[in-house]
Amino acid sequence: MSSTTRQQLRCLLPHRSTRLKVAAAAFGLLPFQASFADDYPAPIQALEKEGLEVYGEFDAPEGLTGYAASHQGQPMTIFVTADGEHAIVGNLLDSNATNLSEEPLERLVQVPMDDVAWQNLGNSAWIADGSDDAERIVYVFTDPNCPYCTRFYHDSRPWVESGKVQLRHVMVGILDPAKSPRQAVTMLAADDPSAMLAAHESGDAVEPLKNLPRELEQRLQDNHNLFYGFGMVATPGIVYYNGDKLEMSQGAPTPEQMTTIMGSELN
Repeated sequence: MSSTTRQQLRCLLPHRSTRLKVAAAAFGLLPFQASFADDYPAPIQALEKEGLEVYGEFDAPEGLTGYAASHQGQPMTIFVTADGEHAIVGNLLDSNATNLSEEPLERLVQVPMDDVAWQNLGNSAWIADGSDDAERIVYVFTDPNCPYCTRFYHDSRPWVESGKVQLRHVMVGILDPAKSPRQAVTMLAADDPSAMLAAHESGDAVEPLKNLPRELEQRLQDNHNLFYGFGMVATPGIVYYNGDKLEMSQGAPTPEQMTTIMGSELN
């Protein structure tokens, strides 16, 4: 497969929406008890050598001690026996088939990961699209040469123009190495980035600056690192809260999926 074809596929993959699962290390989220790793039971220490990250421990029945952890971004629980010599990796169910691993993983691993991911999005280089007073914020990784980004921009107008949603376009330049990075930096450097974004999505070409601000070039690279930290491969890459859960999607959403992303029915 050629490099050009791979770049094109990043904009052509079908839309999918998933519960956000990202490598904690990608966002600087350190294990809660890293300084006490030497105090962990031997099975936990052995698993740490295999790449396990431990974020906290919790009470479990029948003398077991539960550990909330992740491996390569995948949250998991480990239960250590009372003697500290044996461990069971996986979910623990009670007599009613209730998953006793779910709540500790959400509380000790997923929620902190979501909080850090959302904070990092807020600190990225983005262009506002919509009212600053909007109740809902949606982050969108946007490439200047992605037709599905343009489609999402226009499909989102009813929510944005009603003042319900503010889109924050985290600019990336991955689809056309010769054009996208320079165009993305030019849009970020504009006197009115929001107006330039709107004009571009309405068909106006972006004429790249001859001299790109070095600081914004670095910030664009940081956006790229964030994009890949989320495990994304296609634009638009959309990150949003669905209730109290952080989720992401890639590609052009269907009308039904737009309702979930935007948080309300289309009026």
